[in-house]
Amino acid sequence: MGSADDSRRIRDLALEAGFDRAGIVRLGPASTAVAFDRWLEDGRHAGMSYLERHRELRADPCLLLEGARSMLCVALSYASPESGGAGSATARELWPRVARYARGEDYHRFVRRRLRRLAKAIEREFPGTRTRACVDTAPLLEREWAARAGLGAVGKNTNLLHPEGGSWFLLGEVLLTLDLASDLPLGDLCGECTRCLDACPTGALTAPFELDSGRCISYWTIEHRGEIPEPVRGELAGWVFGCDICQEVCPWNREVPAARHPELRTPAEREGLDLPGLLAAPEETLRQLLRDTPLLRPGVEGLRRNARIALEGSGAPEASKGPL
Repeated sequence: MGSADDSRRIRDLALEAGFDRAGIVRLGPASTAVAFDRWLEDGRHAGMSYLERHRELRADPCLLLEGARSMLCVALSYASPESGGAGSATARELWPRVARYARGEDYHRFVRRRLRRLAKAIEREFPGTRTRACVDTAPLLEREWAARAGLGAVGKNTNLLHPEGGSWFLLGEVLLTLDLASDLPLGDLCGECTRCLDACPTGALTAPFELDSGRCISYWTIEHRGEIPEPVRGELAGWVFGCDICQEVCPWNREVPAARHPELRTPAEREGLDLPGLLAAPEETLRQLLRDTPLLRPGVEGLRRNARIALEGSGAPEASKGPL
């Protein structure tokens, strides 16, 4: 097994690559694979059929890289100055409510770039080591591995929580053929608190640590295609892309330092884009404005659908305007 110095050096390389925290876990079968399969069989993934693929890879991450023995898990903060508490959501009725992680560049792009640079740095430092960089598009139960690597503890809102970073952080992984010891995991951080469950307007958190995607605002505003059923429309709470409610109320998110990554900040050219603007702007203009961001995942049509519902819910006269 690699020495403690090897592990320390790899964590240092991760911090030098621009990540905020790093931890290491030895690989083996995923302990949450059975629960994940049961979640799928119960239909809790709603219309996200892609999650049904590659179950064998999720169950055993060693299959993703021949000879893999360890995994480096990294966290990158996306906390913004407003990311502290339930009262932080904007009160401007015509401002689109967008999950904080999605306000800048698509994190898959720049997190993947950093991970690949980090993987190459590890290969240079440890000759003969093979690596594979992964973001959340890879078939990994990344929350489990990050928790086992000490990057946080799974909260009742199903997000990973950290005493210093709250839950405002993204995850990434580098599989390694190096055999390294695991870092120590954290203990429970929720205790008796149920603020996230109490605050969810749709009841998507059906029990502590359990999420029904078919009730989740993030699912309906990002993943769902087509019309949104009337009963659901009234519960979207003005969100146009994603939802942060269960994070906003979490006590661990009260005083989290703002992130230092400019890629995740809203660019100046998009700061004035309000709900009427989302509806009225030509499609090509929107595509150019939102290029390389997560906001195009539901497509222009889906984004406008969400904006229309939010505008109607605001009761503003602008709700009658726009092409949809």
